[in-house]
Amino acid sequence: MTINDLRGVLKGRVLLAGDDGFEQAATAWNLTVRQPVAAVVEAADVDDVAALVRYARRAGMTVTAQPSGHGASGDVEGLILLRTGLLNEVEVRAQERVVRVGAGVKWGQVLAAAGPLGLTGLSGSAPGVSVTGYTLGGGVGWFSRKYGFASDSVRAVDIVDADGEPCRVTAESDPDLFWALRGGGGDFAVVTALELELYPAPVVYGGRVIWPEHRTREVYDAFLEITAEAPRELSVWINRLQPPGAPPMVTLDLAYLGEAAHGQDLLARIDKIEDAISDSRGVVPVADLGDIAAEPTNPASSIARAELLTGLDADAVELLLAKPVEPLINVQIRHLGGALAEPGGGAGASGAVVEPYLLGLLGLGLPHAADATRAKQAEVVADLEAYISGRKPYTVLSPGDTAAKSFSGSALARLQEIKRARDPHNVFRANYPVLG
Repeated sequence: MTINDLRGVLKGRVLLAGDDGFEQAATAWNLTVRQPVAAVVEAADVDDVAALVRYARRAGMTVTAQPSGHGASGDVEGLILLRTGLLNEVEVRAQERVVRVGAGVKWGQVLAAAGPLGLTGLSGSAPGVSVTGYTLGGGVGWFSRKYGFASDSVRAVDIVDADGEPCRVTAESDPDLFWALRGGGGDFAVVTALELELYPAPVVYGGRVIWPEHRTREVYDAFLEITAEAPRELSVWINRLQPPGAPPMVTLDLAYLGEAAHGQDLLARIDKIEDAISDSRGVVPVADLGDIAAEPTNPASSIARAELLTGLDADAVELLLAKPVEPLINVQIRHLGGALAEPGGGAGASGAVVEPYLLGLLGLGLPHAADATRAKQAEVVADLEAYISGRKPYTVLSPGDTAAKSFSGSALARLQEIKRARDPHNVFRANYPVLG
């Protein structure tokens, strides 16, 4: 059987180079990343996934699974790209506080279903990101300070293994694989569905406050004061923004898992800063959490880089504010800590993040801007070298990084051992392979 012969076996589409629609189907959500794959398969159901995996093993080929490609690395030359977007079922079991999602489901769908029931999942800032891709890499979002990585909230995983056999993985059925799938990436199987714990969210208070550039120092001072004493229910992110064609700005993005009045008290320091351009603080429906950071919802060409910071003192702030943001669009600091630094005994491969802050650097990835974006990111990282730990969560790796940046030596060795045992023929390849 050839790849072309799969058309007679699978219910979903099989596209080869030269076919109408191939280029579009092979394109990642991040348009900067090129994906020179041999074929694209759009699975209609789990049977399609299983048949594809069996074919790939017999043919000595490798499959890389993507719902959308938000985290694509481009390291996919000659591979079969498996699109799982049609596996899009969402089932909320409110009494159990569990949601079951197919591999193609996006976070916005989960929040829309869970929010009216007074529940939330541990989503990130963008509703268009897939639950599966985000969670396999760990997943750091609004409520991670309270509840930890999204991957640690996984209760069961439906997979197709390297033999092409569908099976269900839990802590009881297969503890090693269950551990690896929760934060170790997609290198061990094709995930077709997840079951995740949901958390009470009767009220969420938050929003975004925007000031002109000349208030940047005051906003940073407020950010440091608030995060120094913030309860785990409160997440605060600060952004120096330079939107194309607009004046530079500084913003605080805020989410508090609790009553509005208490949230207002915790954030009262912000009210002392004058000249706010806009202030959207208020009760936020869970379904609208994606509106806080106002991230793009359509495919875009961008280059992101992230680093963990060991601290953020006055000297670090001086370095952050000494130079213009341009040619970047955003220099962001997210406050971490809380449960991220103290995972429970049943945690997955993501482990602990002891660093208190995450630095994010975002710029345009268009051909005329890409070199300048990368150079500026390197400059910022060099300026802050004394504060950068050198490791980073798997979920924020970017092209050029390796999985080794995310795990301790013992955790990486365990992941590699599981990979060799469960996929000895290298049927699967994650964005950032543990053996790469």
